[in-house]
Amino acid sequence: MKVNLSSNMSHRWLTLSGILCAGLLSACSSVPVQSGKAAAQLQTAWVVMGEQGQAVARAVTTDAVCPAISQDGVTQLMSVRAPAEVLAQRKTASKPDDSKASAFPVLTCEATIAPATRIASIVGRELPLPKAVAQKIVVIGDTGCRMKLADNYFQSCNDSEKWAFRQMVETAAKFQPDLVVHVGDYHYRENACPDGNPACGGSPWGYGWDTWQADFFSPANALLKAAPWVVVRGNHESCLRAGQGWWRLMDPRPLVSGRDCNLEQNDQAGDYSAPYAIPLGKVGSEQAQLIVFDSSKVPNKVLAKTDRAYQVYMEQFNTVNQLAEQADFNIFMNHHPILGFAVEKKKNGELATYPGNAALQDVMQQINPTRLFPSKVQAVLSGHVHLFEALTFSTDHPTQFVSGNGGSSLDMMLPTPLPAGATPFSAAKLEHFSNSNDVGFMTMERELQGWKIQAWNKQGKQIADCRMQNKKTNCTQLAP
Repeated sequence: MKVNLSSNMSHRWLTLSGILCAGLLSACSSVPVQSGKAAAQLQTAWVVMGEQGQAVARAVTTDAVCPAISQDGVTQLMSVRAPAEVLAQRKTASKPDDSKASAFPVLTCEATIAPATRIASIVGRELPLPKAVAQKIVVIGDTGCRMKLADNYFQSCNDSEKWAFRQMVETAAKFQPDLVVHVGDYHYRENACPDGNPACGGSPWGYGWDTWQADFFSPANALLKAAPWVVVRGNHESCLRAGQGWWRLMDPRPLVSGRDCNLEQNDQAGDYSAPYAIPLGKVGSEQAQLIVFDSSKVPNKVLAKTDRAYQVYMEQFNTVNQLAEQADFNIFMNHHPILGFAVEKKKNGELATYPGNAALQDVMQQINPTRLFPSKVQAVLSGHVHLFEALTFSTDHPTQFVSGNGGSSLDMMLPTPLPAGATPFSAAKLEHFSNSNDVGFMTMERELQGWKIQAWNKQGKQIADCRMQNKKTNCTQLAP
């Protein structure tokens, strides 16, 4: 059952005293302009990049109608993406008694941004717009504050040092990026903070707007204002978890009934989405692009060839091969590291190390048997493991970066050097491995002859330095 929280209350409008015209339009019309109340009710506004680089403006408001967006002086009302409503409680990753209905007492609104738009704003809030060439990219991941009853783990969400996502964001924003990439896992506050626990007392929980606002939108504000975003879906945004908010708020594609994670019987559609590419423009003779891949529902064990998920991933990796032909240099992005290491602390305190995701590797070998990726994919960005990792190979495999140290509870660092012969994939020979569990982020900066990739901690101290040129990457881990 859905309970609509919107009303048909009349809304006061102020109209422009004149007529708004765009110089290239053949017709002009009066466009309603909202009062200052609309600005006060605007909860957040940002720009997300979609298929083939289509920029989409998003806004969340407590108002009964969507706000107006202005693009180069032409003003129009944004469209409703998702109405204000309480979604009926569905099966989640938690027991029913530890779950609740997801309340979204807000409108999610959107509008496409016309190509070559120079200035855009939503009720006075200026929006960051995409550049023809994305020169500097900030990469973050695994950012929310973990509150999970099943693990009896409740992070100190009320302590900005122990949950340092906001501090990291404010540092990263000072780098003035052209683009921000989030490699997944935005939402972690799944269960209620236990009574008497001051570390997280008073925190919202569950999968509704209040939790999304506390876990992501409020602390991410400085970067939301700084640049357009590319969003990768993590396992915390699967339908069993925060998938409803993912589709309402984050994904750049249209919100489609039945693919919205509201009903468990539709999860086969809601948990998988097709890969897409985002052009980064040309520097010198090199055309570069990002390829976004949804691995939110992938297990870590090999899938049966008869499994529907196996068939879906097979189709999607064939699409990746096709997309990669659109550019000279491709950066593949998904949540689960394919050529990175996973880490787990055992009950006896020992550290266990695991190779890359077995399910994806198995599917990819059917298409690109040795390399896993098409030849024009030169770098891979992932999260999931709560570390920064850089891996290069003496074999012909893309460089893997893991940017999972965005603020959620951190994993233990892997010892370096690793044992002889350690590799995330049997056919890949490891050349360099470094890792860090400082809360931080990455920057990827284009140069005329290649890329400069650097990792930073939350205070802006450099952790690692890499240079990519002519299909070769050299990395150095800096002293702590």
